[in-house]
Amino acid sequence: MAVITMIEAQKRSGRFNIYVDGHYAFPVSDSVLVDFRLYKGMEIDKDLEERLTAADDVAKAYNRALDYLSHQLRTEKEVTDKLVALEIPEETIALTMKKLRDFSLVDDAHYAASYVRTMMHTGDKGPRVIRQHLRQKGVGEKVIDDALVLYTPADRLAVGTAVAEKLAKRYRHASTRNQEQKMRQGLMARGFGGDEIKAMLDAVDLTPDEDEQQALLAKQGEKFLRRYHALSRSEQQYKTKQALYRKGFKLDDISQWLADLGESAD
Repeated sequence: MAVITMIEAQKRSGRFNIYVDGHYAFPVSDSVLVDFRLYKGMEIDKDLEERLTAADDVAKAYNRALDYLSHQLRTEKEVTDKLVALEIPEETIALTMKKLRDFSLVDDAHYAASYVRTMMHTGDKGPRVIRQHLRQKGVGEKVIDDALVLYTPADRLAVGTAVAEKLAKRYRHASTRNQEQKMRQGLMARGFGGDEIKAMLDAVDLTPDEDEQQALLAKQGEKFLRRYHALSRSEQQYKTKQALYRKGFKLDDISQWLADLGESAD
């Protein structure tokens, strides 16, 4: 039977060359060296050599995974996809992932809970967008459900109300109706639901400044009148009224403005 005649450290840290019967045979990592208790004079057959080579493949893949995990938390799917991209064989990936799970280095439940907490404290996203993100990362529905329990209705109201207040400022120069509509759309796009959006909007003071609204209506109205100046007076006013209504102004306010405009023109 063949015998290990020398174990030589490589220049690369943690790697060793194994010599069998005086000839270089194969390399191994320090973890394989320890796990298999390799030593000079140890007998080795073909089956053991194959097991050592397979274990070394896992050790190398494991180290690549650790490098990938060193920057931030990752889901099982992300790590698996990374190893696939590195063209590591499927069987080696399976063994590597098991080792990572055994050492709790990949844990989708931990990832999901951590992500939800981060969104609660630093983000502006609602449950639906959070769920979509976690799905894209390969997290299962049950794990997502368990993590979203952490995002209580009170937390969602606090986060959503803060978002609503920012949106109110962003669209403060829009008509009151359009301002509220854009706020609602913004909250929906961030993943909040219908009932909670109503509560978030109710929590924000959207009392319109009547003078500002009238000034805004006049500014928009004059722009539309110029756009439709080539039409007859009645058609011009009809088109302008439609355009202003689509902008969110009240029909009574539009009609009064047009009437006042007509009186001043007369």
